[in-house]
Amino acid sequence: MEISLLVLLFIPYLVIKYHLTDHDTPAEKDFIKFQEGIQLYTQGQCEAAFRYFDQQVKQNPKSAVAYAYRGKCNLHDENYYSAIYDLTQALSYDNTLPGCYLDKGKAHLALREYDCAFREFDKAVWFFHNANADAVRFRGLCRLRMHQYQQSARDLHRAVELGDEEARYLLSQPPFYGKAFALTDASE
Repeated sequence: MEISLLVLLFIPYLVIKYHLTDHDTPAEKDFIKFQEGIQLYTQGQCEAAFRYFDQQVKQNPKSAVAYAYRGKCNLHDENYYSAIYDLTQALSYDNTLPGCYLDKGKAHLALREYDCAFREFDKAVWFFHNANADAVRFRGLCRLRMHQYQQSARDLHRAVELGDEEARYLLSQPPFYGKAFALTDASE
């Protein structure tokens, strides 16, 4: 009787402890779980990384991270439609992964789908809190393709502020070279 009472008192403690100490999101857990594949990708072994994440998608069909990295591999291999599919799947499971918006925008940009690309880059800039030079530069490039020169210049200048040398180079080329674009209009 005494032992069963202790067990019954101990169960709520375990439940409360688990819920109060386990703050990792499913994506954070997957980033840890999939380190082997992530390392393959970061080391430039995209073919092996694709195989790894393709298997992970089959084993973990609701993993945003597995889809996101398979999408990165498809983007690297210029399989743009497959990349868009994978990144859309990833975002359907976790819409707070800013890298997915950036990669999805890159795929749309490569397909010359500028409106779609702009929307994805704009989301990436927002989720990165306007502090990721790549997201801001790509949004600026997209705006350039859409002939929104004022807004493009503003984005590229912001990317330069964030340390982006590629944006600095772009600002030294036409249509920006030799032209002054007012950077104070923050309506876009």
